[in-house]
Amino acid sequence: MAGKSRARLAALSPRRYSLAGRKSKVGIRDLALPHKRGASLKKFLGSLPRQLAAIELLDAARAIADAHRNKRPVILGFGGHVIKVGLAPLLIDLMGRGVLTALCANGAGMIHDFELAYAGKTSENVEEAISDGAFGFAEETGRILNEAVRDGAARGLGIGAAAGGKINQLKAPYAKKSVFAQAARMNVPITVHVAIGTDIVHMHPEADGAAWGKAAFADFNAFCNLVADLEGGVFINMGSAVILPEVFLKAVSEARNRGHALKRITTVDMDFIKQYRPQTNVVRRPTAQGGRGISLTGHHEIMGPLLFAAVIEALTGGRRK
Repeated sequence: MAGKSRARLAALSPRRYSLAGRKSKVGIRDLALPHKRGASLKKFLGSLPRQLAAIELLDAARAIADAHRNKRPVILGFGGHVIKVGLAPLLIDLMGRGVLTALCANGAGMIHDFELAYAGKTSENVEEAISDGAFGFAEETGRILNEAVRDGAARGLGIGAAAGGKINQLKAPYAKKSVFAQAARMNVPITVHVAIGTDIVHMHPEADGAAWGKAAFADFNAFCNLVADLEGGVFINMGSAVILPEVFLKAVSEARNRGHALKRITTVDMDFIKQYRPQTNVVRRPTAQGGRGISLTGHHEIMGPLLFAAVIEALTGGRRK
């Protein structure tokens, strides 16, 4: 029996090669380095393995830092969860450093930002409140934001500028923690993109559909102009699964229709899971003609601070040699 097996192996005569000369995806220099107690963040980032998402995290940070150095735009789009998990101070810090040159949000991002600025708290218990129809009917949220949009639309403002201006006008107790208020103070463009019926403020008696439409359209036009200048820059979608990816794709198409090639752009999608629209409309389609799409998957409260800290480090130095 053993003789037959040897004869069979000999008959197969496989073509083999030297492991030393084979191309491999992982090498000794790619391995992670153990963390040393008290090591700096720069050391930690340099100790990450040179594999998969670790590479993409550092590449995303470098792309943002390079755009800043080259005076190119960095636009951050965010959903409500980004504000709910406490990242507003980090966005404000990057605006203050001049790294974030513009922002955009969905309606939830604006609502949670306003509530934190005005009341110091946000995010109601939907499961409890919806049982008797109380969900979404906080009086101040509905009344003030609708007033802001109505008055802003009458002055030709978009939703973002109207909301930020209103928070500052009210001298909200926690306006320093408001992305919208600080964007207004720093003169950083911020737009809001909504679908009527997706946000709690649309249920309130002060809601004016015409005003919302006018202000939303103003913000769409403003956003298209921002994206048209994105060559060499970065767009980050953080926590919007539908609205912002759809709006971004349309803005890219309009920019190219107007003659802006956008062949050297970096797009970054950040969310809990990889979802169809962000992957298609942010990561893949806009960069198919040039540039790079990056997907960073994980909890915003971890991945956001990690990326933003890596950006600050990338502005002051390199990575592991």
